[in-house]
Amino acid sequence: NSEDVRCKCICPPYKDHLGHIYNKNISQKDCDCLHVVEPMPVPGPDVEAYCLRCECKYEERSSVTIKVNNVILLA
Repeated sequence: NSEDVRCKCICPPYKDHLGHIYNKNISQKDCDCLHVVEPMPVPGPDVEAYCLRCECKYEERSSVTIKVNNVILLA
């Protein structure tokens, strides 16, 4: 299921831009700031410096397991 994978980038404040969390359903090989952060909040010359501050992690989950656990907990 495409909703069970995502890349999550946490970008701290940079210059006059507030910090932000970006999520995107994307493959593990493309899990980086340049592929996930859209729209890019900084102009071209600052993109590299901005992206170096971001922490991106690939995450997988099993929605079936989550649903089963919820049913068990509610029973």
